[in-house]
Amino acid sequence: MQRQSQSLTPHVHWAQRHRELYLRVELSDVQSPEITIMDDVLHFKAQGHGAKGDNVYEFQLAFLEPVKPQLEYKVTQRQLNISVQKKESNWWKRLTKQERRPMFLAPDFDRWLDESDAEMELKAKEEEERINKIRIESRVPKDYSFYDTFHTIADMMYFCQMLAFIEILNSLVGIVRSPFIPSFLQVLGRNFVLFIVLGNVEEMQSKAVVFFVFYCWSITELFRYPFYMLSCIDIEWKLLTWIRYTIWIPLYPLGTLAEAVCLIQAIPFFSETGKFSFTLPYPMSITIKFSFFLQIYLIMLFLGLFINLRHLYKQRRQHLGSKKRKMK
Repeated sequence: MQRQSQSLTPHVHWAQRHRELYLRVELSDVQSPEITIMDDVLHFKAQGHGAKGDNVYEFQLAFLEPVKPQLEYKVTQRQLNISVQKKESNWWKRLTKQERRPMFLAPDFDRWLDESDAEMELKAKEEEERINKIRIESRVPKDYSFYDTFHTIADMMYFCQMLAFIEILNSLVGIVRSPFIPSFLQVLGRNFVLFIVLGNVEEMQSKAVVFFVFYCWSITELFRYPFYMLSCIDIEWKLLTWIRYTIWIPLYPLGTLAEAVCLIQAIPFFSETGKFSFTLPYPMSITIKFSFFLQIYLIMLFLGLFINLRHLYKQRRQHLGSKKRKMK
């Protein structure tokens, strides 16, 4: 059966809170959704099964007040849910600029609250967030587990990984002899995982894999930086030198494997929410999902591992191999 080319309007239900708007689009089996916000106008277009059968459905909504251009959406088997953040936390008297409600738009009574109830819900949510923050800040070491790693040391990891950009600068201007490309790949890769993947997906922050990622990153630096500091004052500790040029052999592959697991676990969250996804401008109008970029980055991750391992192996032969030849 050939699909119709006619464009139709789906049924849309809406509700609001002080900080955000909820839209529920009554379409099943949605394919290739194109959802953008430009100048406080939401543009929607998607192939799906609605009230008029399998067709292309589209609509536009000019919001009553300013909203943030970033949005999140989740496709389910029966519908598509959109979440839009208001620029200012307040209560709207209606959804659209036009006073007359569009025929396809109706309240979502499953999520509908009046202003007073919404205020109570907001206060309860803020109180819950405050209690959770106090609970996290007051954690003692005996309560620590793999699942608490991010909330316990995230701020310190943010600080240390930002400082790591100095390594790239030192390599670029020639202060140290480290090659630029391996340093650049390592620092940029770690900051991508930390700030983009872990920092933006709350569900990932309680995963056990975060512990292994942070552990592999940190244990290497415990020996690398003391080695560099002693080298600055012309002191060589042979045991430290051997550890510095040997410990990477198990830790770098393990660290890359942990990062890969982290990316694999994060892909479904980015795919469902559409976070960081974007649509190319007309006439292409192609939605590029961030989850697809993560899959490409997953391949590049192991390419970067190969480049770093080859560089580290050359360093090890240079610093340890020459001594063995002298002993013969």
